[in-house]
Amino acid sequence: MSLKVCIMAPDRVFLDIDAEEAVLPTTTGQIGILANHTPLITGLDTGIMLLREQTEWAALALLGGFAFIQDNTLTILVNDAEFAKTIDSDAAEAAFTQAQVAADAAKEPAEKIRTEQQLKRARVRYQATKVLEN
Repeated sequence: MSLKVCIMAPDRVFLDIDAEEAVLPTTTGQIGILANHTPLITGLDTGIMLLREQTEWAALALLGGFAFIQDNTLTILVNDAEFAKTIDSDAAEAAFTQAQVAADAAKEPAEKIRTEQQLKRARVRYQATKVLEN
């Protein structure tokens, strides 16, 4: 038995597939989802989602949102999502380094919040490119 996975961003349906397993970055830690999971609604943190179709794993960078699980359907509403395989690792690393510098240099409270959000996004995009490397 498989799990129907639908990921929706504000401007599009990002993904709509059948999968065997998902690991989500919730606001309270990671959670694994298999077929016949108990119904659940949870907040998602900006983080890496792992998704298994048959024997192949894929990593995705999720930028916050919510997940709803019921009747072998996992519906995910996110601000944005990217497959790790579509992210240029070198560019993501450079953006992460630049975001770290900007966050360290921030002085004003609003600037600190903005740069910390940029840093978190850049970190997740870079980590997503590395998570499934052997």
